[in-house]
Amino acid sequence: MLQKKKAHPKIKSQLHSRSQHRTRYNFEALIKSSPELKRFVSPNKYGDDSVDFFNPDAVLALNKALLKYHYSLEFWQIPKHYLCPPIPGRADYIHYIADVLQGSLKDIPRGSKIRGLDIGVGANCIYPIIGNHEYGWSFIGSDTDENAIASAKNIIENNFSLKSHVDIRHQKHSGSFFKNILKPNEYIDFTICNPPFHASREEAQKANLRKLKNLKGKTKVTPKLNFGGQHNELWAKGGEARFVKDMIYESRHFGKQCLWFTSLISKETTLKPTYKILQNIRAKDVKTIEMGQGQKVSRFIAWTFLSPQQQKDWRKQRW
Repeated sequence: MLQKKKAHPKIKSQLHSRSQHRTRYNFEALIKSSPELKRFVSPNKYGDDSVDFFNPDAVLALNKALLKYHYSLEFWQIPKHYLCPPIPGRADYIHYIADVLQGSLKDIPRGSKIRGLDIGVGANCIYPIIGNHEYGWSFIGSDTDENAIASAKNIIENNFSLKSHVDIRHQKHSGSFFKNILKPNEYIDFTICNPPFHASREEAQKANLRKLKNLKGKTKVTPKLNFGGQHNELWAKGGEARFVKDMIYESRHFGKQCLWFTSLISKETTLKPTYKILQNIRAKDVKTIEMGQGQKVSRFIAWTFLSPQQQKDWRKQRW
């Protein structure tokens, strides 16, 4: 028996105004674009078409359809058990970075001359895909995981639009972020990063179990990561705070090669110590950008070592 139909707003106003995901999923169009999605779509308890978001295969099929329909991607495949990212949230990060780059300029900077570094590009290569399609930007994607590197390269090789715009580089030193990736006299306009925010495998599993219990309203659930994820994608020694701290300290040595460094911050408690570090190393400007995604509030922090005049000169000389 169907429950009383929920009233859904026509526009998801919490998402960025330029997001392609502000309306509800158009499953008819998505299935037409990617027929393999059809077998995973069925009415939910309210009678609305949906997929089982606890089924990893359904989530993967939905992502493939979204990427093909909204971002004209012909091929997208990731190895089993690797992170399958929620695309609307990833797209929001890209759109808000565009706002940061725009600053007081009349127009958002577009085209391949704008170049970003995705630290931890992952097997899914999601940020370069969205950033290139939405704004024509070019990317360097780095990762310590060789299987992720191989997967990202495979995605690029099988999508003509990405071939000349995304350069995947293996970070052979797990404690480094920019060293061994950025070449001398190589300049980037921004960095992007979704850091592993758990401190251990056990912490990641407990967090996932809590999420499943909250969503399903059950005390006993199978501890399965519906979005997947390898250890380097989900946890690192010291968790998110340590990861971001190390990234910030290393960024000092590349302050003249990058306009804006950025990183997602999942835990609000990470912000205060992060601000302190940025103050200590004398970052010239720091921004915290909040993003609303459903019932979850996300954010990223952005910092630069360039003065307002140097930022102005950067845009004038490079863009």
